[in-house]
Amino acid sequence: MDTILTQPSATPVIHALRSIGYRAKTAIADLIDNSIDALATKVQIEFRFEDFNGYIKIMDDGIGMNEETLQSAMTIGSKDPRNQRSPKELGRFGMGLKTASFSLGKRLSVLTKHDGVYFERCWDLDHVSDCNEWSLFKNIPLEVKNKIGNIESENGTIVFIDKLDRFMGAGKDKLIKESSFNNKVRRIKEHLEFVFHSLISESNLSIYINSNLVSPWDPFLLDNPRLIEGEQQIIKVDNHRIVVTPYVLPHSSYFNTMEYKRAGGTKGWRDHQGFYIYRENRLLYFGDWLGLFPKDTASQLARIRIDLPNTADAMWQVDIKKSMITAPEEAQNNLKTIAEIHRQVSKEIFYFRTKSSYVGQKIKGSLNTWEPSGNDTGCGFILNRTHPILCEIINKIDTDTHKLLNMYLKFVELGSPSNITHTTKPVDEEVQPIEDGIRELVMQFASMMTDIGLVSNQEQLINVLMTQPGFENLNRKTIKTIIEDGKILYGQSS
Repeated sequence: MDTILTQPSATPVIHALRSIGYRAKTAIADLIDNSIDALATKVQIEFRFEDFNGYIKIMDDGIGMNEETLQSAMTIGSKDPRNQRSPKELGRFGMGLKTASFSLGKRLSVLTKHDGVYFERCWDLDHVSDCNEWSLFKNIPLEVKNKIGNIESENGTIVFIDKLDRFMGAGKDKLIKESSFNNKVRRIKEHLEFVFHSLISESNLSIYINSNLVSPWDPFLLDNPRLIEGEQQIIKVDNHRIVVTPYVLPHSSYFNTMEYKRAGGTKGWRDHQGFYIYRENRLLYFGDWLGLFPKDTASQLARIRIDLPNTADAMWQVDIKKSMITAPEEAQNNLKTIAEIHRQVSKEIFYFRTKSSYVGQKIKGSLNTWEPSGNDTGCGFILNRTHPILCEIINKIDTDTHKLLNMYLKFVELGSPSNITHTTKPVDEEVQPIEDGIRELVMQFASMMTDIGLVSNQEQLINVLMTQPGFENLNRKTIKTIIEDGKILYGQSS
C-alpha cells in the first residue's frame, strides 16, 4: 500500500509541547531526574532574577554525554517508552529535558563534558517559530555561553534555560517582581525536599539551590519513636513486585507547634493523607486515596507508601510529567484492605490518643482496645475483637473456651463505666417493649448462666440478670417474660 511520509509543522507542535501541564516545581524535578540517571551525586540549581530576562541553570557532576548522546537527548521523542530501561532509570519518554525546559522558557542550552571533551546544543523557540523548522543550533549563542561558565571536572552537564516567559514573564508586559520570583524558588525547594527525600537520605545525592543544601522532608516521620509502622506487604501485579508499607503518625498532642507544622507538609495534615507512590525511590504521586476513599479529618494520620519498579509505568499509567497515576484494577482490592485497617488506626489515635505502648510493633489490625459500637445493645463502646493480642489468644483455645471467653467479653463491655447508665430501675408494672438486640443479649446471658451451673432456677436467674450492667432499664416482669419465651432449661444446656 502506498504511503506518504509527513512531517508535523514545527511551530504548532513545539508550542503544544509547552502546554503539557508542567508546573515549575514538577519541571525542575523532571530535569533533576536526568541528572540522577546520569549518575550525578551533586546537582546545583541556580535561579537568577534579572530585570528583563532571568535564567535557570542546572549543573551536575554526572557522566556527561558525547555528541551522539547529546543529539539524541535534544531530539523530540528520542526514546520509545516501551523499550526496556536500565534498573533505577527514571526517564521513560525521552521528552522530559525538552518539555520541562520549554514549560519554563523559550531557550534551552545544554553544555556537556564527557572524558574531558565538550559538546553543546541549543533550542531557541523564537528561531523555530520564525522558520517553522525543527532547527537545532549546534552551538550555544555567545551571550548565553558567557553566563553558563565551565565544567571543572572531566564529566558533567549544564542545562541552561532563559527567555523565561512562562516562569517570570520575560518578553511580556507583566514581568513578575523579584519577591514573587523568590517565592517561586522557595516553593520549588520545598517540592524537591519532598520528591527526592528518599534518594537524598539513602544515597550520596546532594541537591543545592542557590548554594543552599536541600534537606530531605520525610512524610512518614521515620525517626519519630511514636510512629506506628504497619506490616510491609508485597503485591504482585502483572508480574511486577509492588511493595506496600503503611504508616500511622502520632497524635498531634505529641508535637510542639513547629514540629506539627513541619510534619503537616506544604499542604497541611488533611491533604497529606493517603497513598504515596514511589518509582525507584523517587516520589511520583501523593495526597489522596486513589479514588478508593474520600479524605476525612480523622484519617489524616495514615500515610501509605507504595514502591513501584520502573517496569510498572504502563500498568500504573505514569504520565510524562510523573505527576499523575492510576492504580491498576488488580491492585485496588489489596490496597483498599490495607488502607481500611490503617485509616481505622488513624481514627482511633485521632479520637482516643492510642498509647505509645504500641510503638514499634508491626500491626495487622486495629490497636485500640475499645471502639464505638453503633448498635442497639445499649453499649456506647465495645471491645475491639480484631485486636492482635485477642486474635492470638483465640487461635490458641478450643471452641468451647472461645464461647466462654466471648461471653465474658460481653460482660466486660456491658460493665464498662462508659456503658453503665445510672438510671432508676423501672417499676414492675407491665412488660416493656424490648428491641431484638437486647432480647437476644438477655437470652445469651441466661443460657450461659444455666449452662455453667451458676443458677439452678428461674428466681436465681432473674436476680442475677437484674444486677447485670446493661440490663438496668429492664424490670423484673420483662426479664421473666424473655426467659420464659426462650424456654430456658435449668440444670442442663438449653
